[in-house]
Amino acid sequence: MEPPNLPVPLRLTLRSGTVYYFEHRGLTSGEPHFFIVLNAEPQSDKVLILAVGSSQIDKVRRRRAGLPPESLVVVDQSDYPDFSKPTVIDCNQVFELSKGELIQKFNARELRHHLDLPKEVLQKIWVGVKKSPRVDEIHKRLLPPDTVN
Repeated sequence: MEPPNLPVPLRLTLRSGTVYYFEHRGLTSGEPHFFIVLNAEPQSDKVLILAVGSSQIDKVRRRRAGLPPESLVVVDQSDYPDFSKPTVIDCNQVFELSKGELIQKFNARELRHHLDLPKEVLQKIWVGVKKSPRVDEIHKRLLPPDTVN
């Protein structure tokens, strides 16, 4: 089945490093979070692979103790001004979002687009996801192949 056609605003913003802010059913918190698009080719992939940001850095570090240190990427406001405080990207957990769900959130105005993540930060997240023993190979294959392993 072909993925649905994206509305023009989504087509114009959807790329590696796009940051969206919305609620996701896969999180225990009902609050919206920042999600980062990780796909190398998000326009043509059937699903989006997303990493999520959390301001609870110490809690995430405790929960992920024993996993590769590269799998937690801390981003300061100086690196990404749309984060209001230091934020950790846990590369040990990625989320799938279908194009249909993205369109649904967009149409319901449940989705906000933010500045793209800088390429240097995105590169660290790709490396973290690839080094994580907890992320499936099927998801890792949707990342750019030239990402340092």
